[in-house]
Amino acid sequence: MSHMLQPPIVLLREGTDTSQGRAQIISNINACQSIADVVRSTLGPRGMDKLIHQANGVTITNDGATVLKLLEVVHPAAKTLVDIAKSQDNEVGDGTTSVTLLASEFLKEAKAYVEEGLHSQVIIKAYRKAQQLAIAKLKELAVNLQTKNVEEKVTMLRRCAETSLNSKLLASYKSFFSEMIVKAIEHLDEDFGLSLLGVKKVTGGSVTDSFLVDGVAFKKTFSYAGFEQQPKSFKHPKILLLNLELELKSEKENAEVRIEDPEAYQSIVDAEWNIIYEKLDKIVATGAQVILSRLAIGDLATQYFADRGLFCAGRVADEDLQRVAKATGGIVQTTVNGVTEKVLGTCGYFEEKQVGGERFNIFIDCPQSRTSTFVLRGGAEQYLDEAERSLHDAIMIVRRANKSTSVVGGGGAIEMELSRYLREYSRSISGKQQLIINSYARALETIPRSLADNAGFDSTDILNKLRHKHATGKDGRWYGVDMVSEGICDTIESFVWEPTVVKLNAIASATEAACMILSVDETVRNPQSQQAQAAPGGGRGRGMPPGMGRGRGLRAMRGRGGK
Repeated sequence: MSHMLQPPIVLLREGTDTSQGRAQIISNINACQSIADVVRSTLGPRGMDKLIHQANGVTITNDGATVLKLLEVVHPAAKTLVDIAKSQDNEVGDGTTSVTLLASEFLKEAKAYVEEGLHSQVIIKAYRKAQQLAIAKLKELAVNLQTKNVEEKVTMLRRCAETSLNSKLLASYKSFFSEMIVKAIEHLDEDFGLSLLGVKKVTGGSVTDSFLVDGVAFKKTFSYAGFEQQPKSFKHPKILLLNLELELKSEKENAEVRIEDPEAYQSIVDAEWNIIYEKLDKIVATGAQVILSRLAIGDLATQYFADRGLFCAGRVADEDLQRVAKATGGIVQTTVNGVTEKVLGTCGYFEEKQVGGERFNIFIDCPQSRTSTFVLRGGAEQYLDEAERSLHDAIMIVRRANKSTSVVGGGGAIEMELSRYLREYSRSISGKQQLIINSYARALETIPRSLADNAGFDSTDILNKLRHKHATGKDGRWYGVDMVSEGICDTIESFVWEPTVVKLNAIASATEAACMILSVDETVRNPQSQQAQAAPGGGRGRGMPPGMGRGRGLRAMRGRGGK
């Protein structure tokens, strides 16, 4: 009888909520499917936009990563899908919705096996095998364009940019912007650093009024009286970059100056003026014609430079100042003492130009580093914000395509071909692996199915046609959804191309996320512990004295013979 009298063993704190076993895996899968349902309708050229209203404004977008980021998901398993969408966005720039849908569909296919009692590790093993096969086949199918000449390579990059923009807000202007994007990428250095690409937004005007500056452009900063008298353009100017304030400063509140002779006060005032005039004289002596500073340039300095035919701008954003430094070869100075010609930058042409209701400072033909700036025009701020996100995705795609130089067919073509290949492979093996790899292949079809559904087509009919075409062999491998004729078409011939790296990253990330969620069979959540950490000493109310409440409502374990 002694073994029946063992006391309960307290494991977790009071209020701890635990869920484990098969039910927990299914619960996590359901949460991930809810996330995917939110972004499913945004996929493809006919995808719908989402309007997300927050305290700080309204966002209208169909970018999967942006939608998931703004939703502020709190479910721990569902956060995994948010993370892989962010990872896809950071790594390749596009395919954020695709990777979320693939991960969700892999989990949906696995759900039936989990409910039937199949161990999740068996599913994970089969999924990883299917991933290896799919990636190997994808690399084999990729069309390598490395042997193409320069003109053909530029055309390839434009096609990739247009494919990315097809599903964005700028789809109607894809030819206009794809040319700008390719030209901007060509202007970058070999490392293709995105920090050298700037995007500036100006409300008003038409989208087609947008233009690309082969250099640096930024909005005119706040200026003092005398600015109107300064020249607004220079050819081959010398540029001085400062992190220095050029204005008379008022005394601090607690400043105290004791003098015996009233004339001594005038000498103090004169000393202040002499200090700033000495700085201005040294700047003029450098021979610089354009002076930019991260800190304020006051009215005295502005008028001083205007009288001498020089241009100045204060309070320049640090990001813009660094881009000017990289582009012109200038070095930002924190003092005007000992400034030599080596620290001055230069450019082919500088001008201040009116763009809509804003004035822009533009530096063109910068010799030190090749850089570009997009100036976007449009109606509402929300439109410009979404246009910027669309440009970012297309820029990332072109940048990746320029490095990898291999592409695959878009429009769901590559997913259908991989699905066919995995189905055929599954028939050559036996056991549980056969069923699971076949389910993995079926999950890949979610991309063409969602594309058809979002366009208002009959997805069942479209998928039947695609399966039939891909079964014919090599001639049908690049057939995908045709958004124009409500049918199917050869996506390579129709120039619907995507860089191979986008699909490689999407399949790998989606599979890893699905396997990770399937491997979690218990979730432990302790809200009281979290509240205690956030607000020591308890929240509202007086709380409980130490020692009270122990053992009541706790999760307990009895001995093996306990009842």
